[in-house]
Amino acid sequence: MSVYHQAFGYEFDLGFDLNQYPFLIDKSYQNDMCPSFYFKRKSDYFILWVDYADPICREEDYPRYTIISAVNDGDNIQPEIRTASQPILQLEFEQASELIDYLEQIKQQLNAIVVSIR
Repeated sequence: MSVYHQAFGYEFDLGFDLNQYPFLIDKSYQNDMCPSFYFKRKSDYFILWVDYADPICREEDYPRYTIISAVNDGDNIQPEIRTASQPILQLEFEQASELIDYLEQIKQQLNAIVVSIR
């Protein structure tokens, strides 16, 4: 059972298949307004917040998907990811298709094969 399922129930719709993006690590917490996932891109950490599909169900007037900067208080072996004290908004999307396009770009970059030329 995913952490976000425990905190927000099985009926919560992310709008995308989490299994397709194994680089998204579930860090959802029951006292948060919505599920969250962290990921690392190059040496930087980010948090993806996924709000309810129906804007009426949202506590704040934000787009459904928000990506902000994060910090790792742990290390690479045992990361402890949290929102930066002065987080920088990276991206916002309302439509799942826009987020999926972005996640697919990250997935392609992570799957890229590095070829050395001799």
